[in-house]
Amino acid sequence: MTTRTMTVAQALVEFLGRQYTVDTVGGPAGSGTEYRERLIPGMFGIFGHGNVAGVGQALKQWQVADPALMPYYQGRNEQAQAHQAVGYARHTRRRQTFAVSTSIGPGSSNLLTGAALATANRLPALLLPSDTFATRAADPVLQQLEQPHGYDITVNDAFRPLSKYFDRVNRPEQLFSALLNGLRVLTDPAETGAVTIALPQDVQAEVFDVPEEFLAEREWRIRRPEPEAENIVEAARRIRAAERPVIIAGGGVLYAFATEQLRAFAEATGIPVGWTQAGVGSLAWDHPQALGAVGSTGTTAANALVRDADLVIGIGTRYEDFTTASRTAFQNPGVQFVNINVAPIDAYKHGTSLPIVADARKALLALTTALGGYRVGADLERVVADEKARWDETVDAAFAQDNEPLVSQNAIIGAVNRAMDPRDVVICAAGSLPGDLHKMWRIRGPFGYHVEYAYSCMGYEIPGGLGVKRAALDATRRGDENRDVVVMVGDGSYLMMHTELVTAVAEGLKLITVLIQNHGYASIGALSEQLGSQRFGTKYRTLDREHHTFDDGEKLPIDLAANAESLGVTVYRIEPGPNAIADLEAAIGKAKAAPEGTRPIVIHIESDPLVDAPSSESWWDVPVSGASELESTKAAFATYIDHKAQQRTLLG
Repeated sequence: MTTRTMTVAQALVEFLGRQYTVDTVGGPAGSGTEYRERLIPGMFGIFGHGNVAGVGQALKQWQVADPALMPYYQGRNEQAQAHQAVGYARHTRRRQTFAVSTSIGPGSSNLLTGAALATANRLPALLLPSDTFATRAADPVLQQLEQPHGYDITVNDAFRPLSKYFDRVNRPEQLFSALLNGLRVLTDPAETGAVTIALPQDVQAEVFDVPEEFLAEREWRIRRPEPEAENIVEAARRIRAAERPVIIAGGGVLYAFATEQLRAFAEATGIPVGWTQAGVGSLAWDHPQALGAVGSTGTTAANALVRDADLVIGIGTRYEDFTTASRTAFQNPGVQFVNINVAPIDAYKHGTSLPIVADARKALLALTTALGGYRVGADLERVVADEKARWDETVDAAFAQDNEPLVSQNAIIGAVNRAMDPRDVVICAAGSLPGDLHKMWRIRGPFGYHVEYAYSCMGYEIPGGLGVKRAALDATRRGDENRDVVVMVGDGSYLMMHTELVTAVAEGLKLITVLIQNHGYASIGALSEQLGSQRFGTKYRTLDREHHTFDDGEKLPIDLAANAESLGVTVYRIEPGPNAIADLEAAIGKAKAAPEGTRPIVIHIESDPLVDAPSSESWWDVPVSGASELESTKAAFATYIDHKAQQRTLLG
């Protein structure tokens, strides 16, 4: 067996540079060929004493020898680097992601939020936190965590519950199994998430003999399981027997490249389709069978149909509490569930009597054939059309809320929606924006909506948007159409992780960010008010020391547009007044017209945080204090009890 003498870090980098994802669907547009691309097209890293002489040296060595093998990218925060990897992974439909190298201690622990986000969203990210000395020759080293009851515990053990796969390479020979098992999980459609391989700093620089076979090109084929034939027969029987069936489309429809199959199925059967946050883009908003968002942040159309449904066909959804309106969405006493999902944990949700563990695309093809000639009744189609028309009028009115002196967030969303092209991508994650976007965004293409809502992590928007931008540019270089990426973010989330704008400046990435200034946490402010806590602690105000409150002071004299300018970003300020919405649309058009390779662009606009989005006629379970001296809390608790009475176990 031919071997090469090299360090663990050098073997790691060379191995990762020669791994490929292969898929039978979703090849280059119009090519008719299968997909084959680099699984790990690059690595992020912030260097410290844990990785500078290991992974850092290996990356530098390859930068000199062959920069294309494993390109290195800078970042300003380890968490943000993980977010970039996740954004890239989602836009490539979980078939590519980035690796992230960190130093030990705080460099590693900064990755923890990124790991949780990746795993919660079932999106792949390869995390390579450095660890303390495996030999313990210099214990305790700088930034080492010591536990008197377990000296083998390090900061990186915190990754275990947050990762889909965790390993620690304490000896060079362990690298082989750690990487092969890690990449197996990374490319598994059901089990993917954060893959964390901890690398002690001394082991990274240790020399050993590496088989050439390990360093050769390797392909990882995406698993696309077929549905069981008897399950398809039973699902078809139940659909034919149902009077008010409805489909809930989740992210699995998009990851399976099943949007065309879903459209054909809906058109053939007339079964209406609602979608989760991850499933936005499954159908165009104006398709006759498209009900829009479902659940707590849903449309009145989707929630009305789901409320009375006797059969719910879940496709690629994990039934998060927003989707089920905290288990109050389905009120038909005889409702049943047919759950199609590549992940068994989701196929079996709610005690369904018919879980179908299969690829969404293949299951839809089989179901369409099995239901040949079937179509829902004309009365259901009339209800769908009427409810769609009612919701469309509601959104039209919300988009027209051109208030003065400050415009509503609803009008801002409408302006951004109109100014973007169907191929462009909107990015969001936290605050009031995700819910408002979910119910009102008029989606026109399967790649047009990217809202991270499984973890809803404040600060994700800009780095996640950068990950999407990288993926979009890579796709353009392979012949796909160019897409602009537009981040929508409130001031609260912007302040959490805006520094990745510097990354965009350094690389000339034209990321467009619409920064909405409302001087606080609008989403939690509204929730606090609903729960009887009077927007406590959600405003950006000066401290009233006499009463020790931040609720009633002057607005903070911050200028976030100037902040963005100080980072090297091009900034367009939208002045408050009657022309604000028209100016916003013009600014987005100007930003889109700027050539690729220019600086990132921030469009700053102020909004009125007290104007709510249209009601979803739904609910979300957030407990209210059962005892209180505040009358507002007492009233909120009474409302809470009324809603709790509608919750059900959803056994179907």
